[in-house]
Amino acid sequence: MSPMLRKVLMIVPFVLFFTGACLAQTAALEGSVLGADGKPLPGALIKIERQEVRGNYSVKTNKKGEFFYGGLQSGAYKVTVVVDGADKDIQMVRGKIGDTTRVDFNLAKAAAAATGLPAVDDSARGMSAAEKANLEKTQKENAAAMAKNKELNDAFNTGKQAALANQWDAAVDAFTKATGLAPTQHVVWGNLADSLTSRSTANAATRDADRTKAAEAYQKAIELKADDPAYHNNYALVLAQMKKFDEAQAELTKSAQLDPPNAGKYYYNLGAVYVNTGNLDPAAEAFKKAIDLDSNYADAYYQYGLSLMGKATVDAAGKMSAPPGTAEAFQKYLELRPTGANAQPAKDMLASLGSTVQTTFSNRPAGGAAPANQGKKK
Repeated sequence: MSPMLRKVLMIVPFVLFFTGACLAQTAALEGSVLGADGKPLPGALIKIERQEVRGNYSVKTNKKGEFFYGGLQSGAYKVTVVVDGADKDIQMVRGKIGDTTRVDFNLAKAAAAATGLPAVDDSARGMSAAEKANLEKTQKENAAAMAKNKELNDAFNTGKQAALANQWDAAVDAFTKATGLAPTQHVVWGNLADSLTSRSTANAATRDADRTKAAEAYQKAIELKADDPAYHNNYALVLAQMKKFDEAQAELTKSAQLDPPNAGKYYYNLGAVYVNTGNLDPAAEAFKKAIDLDSNYADAYYQYGLSLMGKATVDAAGKMSAPPGTAEAFQKYLELRPTGANAQPAKDMLASLGSTVQTTFSNRPAGGAAPANQGKKK
C-alpha cells in the first residue's frame, strides 16, 4: 500500500449525532400526582406527547408522587397520567423556552368530574395537629423540589448555551451539575457526554480522562433510554477512540437497527472503525451498505473507493489494478461533490488507475441529487 493511500485510509471522519436539543435552550415540565385516595401516587407513568411535531417522552413519578422532565422544545404538549395501563387524566400545556411549566394531577377530582359527582376535598376535613404538621412538611418538601427543578433547568440551559458557544469547560461544569440534580434524566447525561467528547478533541491534556468520563456518561444515558440511536452511535465513537473496536462495532450495529432511516450514516461510521483497525474487506462492505441505503452519500462513495484501493495490485509493468467498482466510486464522489474536500484526492486516485476524470454529468431525474455544480452535502 502506498504511503499516500495509507494516510488517507487512516483518517476517516466519523458522523457525530448530537444529543437531542443540545444546541438550544429548552423547556421543562414538572408536577405531582395525587391518587384516587388523595395521597401522592408513586410509580405513575407520565406520557408527554408533543403536538405540533411528533415527539413522545415518558417519566414515572417518584415515591412522593412527583415528576420532572427537561430538555423539551417550546410548544404544545399533551400530558397523560397512566395507571395500570389505563389513561386516568389528561392536560394540555405549553412548554416555554427557559421555563418549567407546572402540571399537577388529582385523580380523585378527575374521576369525580367524569361521573358528575362532587369530589371529596381532603384538605377541607378536620385535621389533627399531627396531620397538619405532616401537611406542612409535605408542602415544604414540594416547594424545595420545585426550587431544585428550577436549579436543574437553569443549569441545563446554561450548559446548552456554553455548548453553542463552544465553551466546553463551562458546558461540562453545567451538565455535571445537572446530573447531580437529576441523575435519572437521560438527556443531561447525553449532553454531558457530548460536551466531554467535544472538549477532548481540543484539549490534549484532558483527552484520555474526558473520553473515559464520556463513555461512562453515554453508558448512563443508554441505561435510562436504551432505544436512542444517537447515544449508541456517539458511545461507539468514543469506544473507537479508546481502541475498543469490537464494542464500538456492536454499538453502531445497534444504532442502525434502532434508526433505519439514518442507517447509512451508522454503517459509514462502522466502516470508519474497520478502516482504523486495518480491516479493509469489512470496511468496504460497510461503506457499500451505506451507499445502498443512501445512493447520494458522497463521503461513503469516497471511502468505499479508498477501501477498494487498499486491495489494488501493481503488475510487472507498474500498472495499478484495483477491484471492480473502484473508479466508479471515485467518479460518483466527484459527481456529487465536484468541489468537495476530497475532490483532488479522488482525481489523484483515478489518475493512478489510468482512468479519465469525468467532468460533466447528465441531469438526474426529479428527486435525485443536485446537479454537479450544486453538490449536496451530507
